[in-house]
Amino acid sequence: MSTADVVPPGSVSLEDPSEYRPEYKDKDDYRTFDIHTSPERVINTYRAMHTNQTLDYVKKKNEYWCKFNHGEMSIMEALNMLNNFMDESDPDVDVPNSVHAFQTAEGIRQKHPNNEWFQVTGLVHDVGKVMALWGEPQFSTVGDTFPVGCRPDKSIVFDAELFKDNPDLQNEKTNTKLGIYEENCGLSNVYMSWGHDEYLYRVLKAPENTCHLPEEALYCIRFHSFYPWHTSGAYKYLCDNKDLEMMKWVNEFNKFDLYSKTPDIPPLEELVPYYTKLVEKYIPRKLKW
Repeated sequence: MSTADVVPPGSVSLEDPSEYRPEYKDKDDYRTFDIHTSPERVINTYRAMHTNQTLDYVKKKNEYWCKFNHGEMSIMEALNMLNNFMDESDPDVDVPNSVHAFQTAEGIRQKHPNNEWFQVTGLVHDVGKVMALWGEPQFSTVGDTFPVGCRPDKSIVFDAELFKDNPDLQNEKTNTKLGIYEENCGLSNVYMSWGHDEYLYRVLKAPENTCHLPEEALYCIRFHSFYPWHTSGAYKYLCDNKDLEMMKWVNEFNKFDLYSKTPDIPPLEELVPYYTKLVEKYIPRKLKW
């Protein structure tokens, strides 16, 4: 399947973001998830996620998507595919993910002007959402992530209350604090709920693909939606020393991923050449997806 086959008709050009002007929100108002007041699309997405994302489900998704046989394209081509993609799980923004990507990258560039790999990380972090354009449901593409194979922590979005119909909670092997894991086993040995974070991480790590981003970048990509861990301090009993050291980078990244959701849309026609050059330095070739 070619890229042309999956780009939605009438895509908005990366050079014309002017029609997207998200409502300004104070920082204290971000990430307000309440079962009574959250948008219905958000609640429904998380209900489907927390019901269906089991250990078996995640293993099957890993097997299916990590064959990397869904297409071959560059990062910039993949980013362009997200021109019309709206994340149903995010209560804070209603702009295409391609716009959010440049907002995040520009936020990082302002604070870390000499850290090119960090800027690239900001640009590409959500590109795994192209799965949705290949038919993957949003509940296993977007949203906060969490370990499967063990009991969900109370800090998960909606206080873990939407897990009541998840079959793993009825399985004595997977409904305890540690579940199938050993204490301090390391997040590299943990099955995370399937989504865009995990998919892009796997794509960039695949032997058949070329990626020069450092390990810090790969942690930011894989765990930027793991809010129970990097924001609430949950699941540290699964972490090894490397995970805890890398958390500082994930938290630094999170500042720009979250708080870049403002009315300040960057002049993308000026930014595309700059970021295209950076991407070619760190992810220089077409990737197998």
